[in-house]
Amino acid sequence: MFQLANILMMAPPPNGQQGGGGIMSFLPTILFFGFMILIMYFFMIRPQQKRQKEHQNMLASLRKGDKVVTSSGIHGVIEDVEERTYIIKIADNTKIKVEKSAISTRI
Repeated sequence: MFQLANILMMAPPPNGQQGGGGIMSFLPTILFFGFMILIMYFFMIRPQQKRQKEHQNMLASLRKGDKVVTSSGIHGVIEDVEERTYIIKIADNTKIKVEKSAISTRI
């Protein structure tokens, strides 16, 4: 198989054409990669940015008394809002302090 590839690479181009078509030979390749980057942006990067923005808005709107679920799966009610943390009541006489980023959803 390796020998066949070597033979094909050494064969002259069909119809006496010579290689080195200049920039025009790279144009389809450049367009293809540009199209792939555009597809990746619309299907991967943009939706992730949208979800992240929605999560930031949800965190900013949380208030005392809201029922929440942390990223580790703990359910509770917000008892106090501090600058970077929330104090969450998870049971009678049981409160925990979590970072704002640890809140995954509001119930």
